[in-house]
Amino acid sequence: MTDRGKVRNHNEDSGGIYFNADGQFLAIIADGMGGHKAGDVASQMAINHIQQKWETCDQLSTPSRVESWLAETIEEMNQAIFDHAQAHDTCQGMGTTIVITVCTSKFFTVAHVGDSRCYLLNDNGLSQVTEDHSLVNALVKSGQVSKADARYHPQKNVVLKAVGTEAQVEPDVQSLGWEQGDLLLLCSDGLTDKLTDEQLAAIMGKGESMVDTGQQMIDTANNLGGEDNISLILIQHDVSTEDGETTC
Repeated sequence: MTDRGKVRNHNEDSGGIYFNADGQFLAIIADGMGGHKAGDVASQMAINHIQQKWETCDQLSTPSRVESWLAETIEEMNQAIFDHAQAHDTCQGMGTTIVITVCTSKFFTVAHVGDSRCYLLNDNGLSQVTEDHSLVNALVKSGQVSKADARYHPQKNVVLKAVGTEAQVEPDVQSLGWEQGDLLLLCSDGLTDKLTDEQLAAIMGKGESMVDTGQQMIDTANNLGGEDNISLILIQHDVSTEDGETTC
């Protein structure tokens, strides 16, 4: 689900859900940045690249194979966006944050660059899987700013890494186990700038349909100002009752 928000005149977020030749599941959110409409170009290039690569990819059965594939694909994506920006004056300096997850029945692998996030809701509550590549998060980690004050810091949207802004980028990639009923949230900072982790957990924990859950998140972000584009993907680990195979 994506929403322009209440202030921006266009939406620079992109997202997608794709399956490879073996039916494996990949989801991505990209939050573009740059000059006039250049953010749209960067985020859409990221989505197109990952879709093309994933849909022609064979099965990746282990976390290490998924992690290697994601790291290599993001490196290629970064180079393509960087080269495009260098070749087109209107796209100079453009880039995009990304958060990607590949889901299997036993584990999910997450890769990210920037401040788009992945959360996991399970029996232990809601946890943030990714760690923002942002100036404010660096200040929090160094003890210069409290986590509470970070939400209102004037430079809270300054990212330290993005795809396409430099010739090389190194994503964070990790794999975690998950179980039936667990719920993943991928989102751009248009959501997390407005909703606290406690608010996200309360909405996700209601047990409503994923469509209703996502819409409530977007409505809440807009009601709290909606200054940015808002995009999210919800993924629930489920078990098919027909053949007994675990899917997501």
